Amino acid sequence: MTAPVFVVEHLADGSEFVLEGPEGRHAVSVKRLNPGEEVVLTDGRGRWAEGVVRAAEGKDRLVVGLTAVREEPLPSPRITVVQALPKGDRGEVAVETMTETGVDAIVPWQASRCITQWKGDRGLKSLAKWRTTAREAGKQSRRVRFCEVSEAKTTKQVAALLAGADFAGVLHEDRDVPSAALATAELPAQGSIVLVVGPEGGVSPQELAAFAEAGAPPYRLGPSVLRTSTAGTAAAALLMGRTGRWG
Repeated sequence: MTAPVFVVEHLADGSEFVLEGPEGRHAVSVKRLNPGEEVVLTDGRGRWAEGVVRAAEGKDRLVVGLTAVREEPLPSPRITVVQALPKGDRGEVAVETMTETGVDAIVPWQASRCITQWKGDRGLKSLAKWRTTAREAGKQSRRVRFCEVSEAKTTKQVAALLAGADFAGVLHEDRDVPSAALATAELPAQGSIVLVVGPEGGVSPQELAAFAEAGAPPYRLGPSVLRTSTAGTAAAALLMGRTGRWG
C-alpha cells in the first residue's frame, strides 16, 4: 500500500520535519504511525517529499526524516470541470470522485435550472464543504497537487472561461440538439480542457447558445443518461485515458 499523505502549509528543504496540529494528531492518534513507517508530506500545490517516521510524541507530534523535496510538474493538458450545483450532498460526491479521478479544477456553476442556490452564508458554507472534500479526496487518492475549487460562477463567467480553453464542450444529451461523441472528439495534447456538466434539469437553450458562441458545442458520453453528480467523473476518466494522463 502506498504511504499516507499529510498536508503541510510550507515544505522547506531539510532532513527533518515536525508534523503538528490537526495533521499531526491524525497521524499519531488516528493512523497510529510508528517509527520506521513511510509517509508523504505535501503542500497540496505540487511540492512534496517522502519521509520515514522517526518518532511519535504525545498525541499530535510526528517527527519525520525527509528525502529531497520534489516538485511535481503541472499537468498537461489541464482538465477543468464546470459543475452545475446538484441537490443535497451530491455536490460533495461529485467533487470527491472527480478529485480521485484526477480533475485539476472544479468550477461550481449556478445554472438557471439549478434547484440549489448558493447565496449568503449558505453559499460560503457549501463552497467550504466542496474545498474540504477536494482536500481530503486529494489526500486519500495520494495526490500531491490537489484539485482547485473556485468560487461559484455565473453563466457569463463560465462562457468567458470556455472561450479561453484549448478545448471546450458541454455534456448534453437531447434529441433536438445535435451532439458529437466525446470519445471521438479531437483533443489537445497540451493546454487546457474545460467541460461543462449541467444540472439535473438540463442545460437551458439560452445557456447552450451562450456556450456555443464561446466555442463549446454539446457532446455526449453514451446512450445512457448519467446524473449530474456522476457525469463529470465519467467524462474525466475518458479524458484522462485519451490524453495519456492515465497510462
